[in-house]
Amino acid sequence: MRFLHAVLALLLVLPAGALAQPLPDGPSGYAPKEAAVGRHFMVAAANPLAVDAGYAVLARGGTAIDAAIAVQMVLNVVEPEASGIGGGAFILHWSARERRVRAYDGRETAPAAATPDLFLGADGRPMAFFDAVVGGRSVGVPGVLAVLELAHRHHGRLPWRMLFDAAIGYAEQGFPISPRLAVLLERERFLMTDPNARRQFYHADGTPRRAGETLRNPELAATLRAIAAGGARAFYAGEIARDVVAAVRSHPTNPGTLALQDLARYRAIARSPVCGRYREHKVCGMPPPSSGGIAVLQILGILEQFPLGRVAPQSLMAAHLFAEAGRLAYADRDRYVADPDFVAVPAAGMIASQYLARRAEAVRYTQSMGRAAPGVPAAAAHPAEAAAPELPSTSHVSIADASGDAVAMTTTIENAFGSRIMVRGFLLNNQLTDFSFAPAADGRAVANRVEPGKRPRSSMAPTLVFDRTDRLTHVVGSPGGSVIINYVAQALVAMLDWGLDAQQAVDLGHFGSRNGATELERGTAAETLADGLRVLGHDVRVMSMTSGLHAIERVPGGWRGAADARREGRARGG
Repeated sequence: MRFLHAVLALLLVLPAGALAQPLPDGPSGYAPKEAAVGRHFMVAAANPLAVDAGYAVLARGGTAIDAAIAVQMVLNVVEPEASGIGGGAFILHWSARERRVRAYDGRETAPAAATPDLFLGADGRPMAFFDAVVGGRSVGVPGVLAVLELAHRHHGRLPWRMLFDAAIGYAEQGFPISPRLAVLLERERFLMTDPNARRQFYHADGTPRRAGETLRNPELAATLRAIAAGGARAFYAGEIARDVVAAVRSHPTNPGTLALQDLARYRAIARSPVCGRYREHKVCGMPPPSSGGIAVLQILGILEQFPLGRVAPQSLMAAHLFAEAGRLAYADRDRYVADPDFVAVPAAGMIASQYLARRAEAVRYTQSMGRAAPGVPAAAAHPAEAAAPELPSTSHVSIADASGDAVAMTTTIENAFGSRIMVRGFLLNNQLTDFSFAPAADGRAVANRVEPGKRPRSSMAPTLVFDRTDRLTHVVGSPGGSVIINYVAQALVAMLDWGLDAQQAVDLGHFGSRNGATELERGTAAETLADGLRVLGHDVRVMSMTSGLHAIERVPGGWRGAADARREGRARGG
């Protein structure tokens, strides 16, 4: 009844047509993609060459983790701007035999010499973002190889060295530069300042390499051969480690403090996932230091108080409710979530059903709440609230293997081309800029401030969904900086509430709020909701949203996989 009253009230105040319910519509300007179907296994990732590498591993009887390693190594070669061995990753793994979800944390760590004022200028104020990013100051200890090796030790079947073959082949023989990489090179302002990157990505006259050109990377091939033969230790000690440290510390304008001991001491961590109920489903995500798992569960838990199944996927009411839930979740995220080894994160309290029901009481059908304040979940301390400037890059991989195991892995070097430092054929991350630049606010320490050995907060949200019998039904994730949380939550709502298939869900026009403006994706049906949302009090921002959702769903007889039309990926099943 409350919902019907809200609709009647809206009819009195909104302009004609504002409550129209447009059909699901993908982003304009992108070629539509068709879902893939596989009887036994499925892989979806951001580049077709990487997908083919994962497919070949699965076809040989490899596990989901085996395939994830092969996919990641090829992504490092063909999509170097987004992820690779110079960055970090979060992995959710489902073991069908054990009926257990594990979370593997390969997030970068701050060097031992890092201090809370790392990103403060001489005047004591936070640095401009790219002043902090470009150079060694922003580089954290990479975690990708450590976390992949840890997961492979537990869940791998094929030999480690075999999983590097495809990537080594593409690095040695070359591959055609993709349109996306070519466009990013054309727009890039800082990469040319690194002599190694200049040789790799630019012609002698300084023009960037073009789409379709063959790009070879023999230095990376040699690096991958060493790691294939020697394991992750070949990266964290010896010549590769010495070259990484030298590149960071000798940067001519913005050196960092990374030391050999930082690399030698790095460890990936096996953590317990965060899981919660959403209607008839169990949803599991990545725990802190990622905020993704908690925030997605918070959005879903708040939306559970509303009849979303009765509104259309791209309707005004859908966008309004989703944005309001996002405000509340991002407010809590900014205050409470950080590395749990340094900060007491009240994760259980933040996703408790009673707490989320109370938070949902702030949502009104006919008026936006504007900026939301953080709530007070059980066991919460009171750190200062602060956001960090996570910009969209990153990559996501979804895999299901023939044994029923699955991997959702989100992997990144943070900003496109990371710190713009290239060493031995790979780019180093700028992950430390995911810390809050200001260590304190209002006289209180910020939870996500820089500290030695600490892992910066992330928004990456690899997600697994299960039915009432604990049978795996969905594998989902996306790149996109701090918007990842909204991308993943919206895709889940689309599949679980609106009954859309995986491809329809990832193609939906995006909407949501990060506790600021309500953001609508330009060129989609979501953009048409702007006037109606403004009447409801929303500050609206229409913007491009280059998500890269990769989703797998269980269907009768096997799996269906979907790749986001906004990027170059694909899904392939067998």
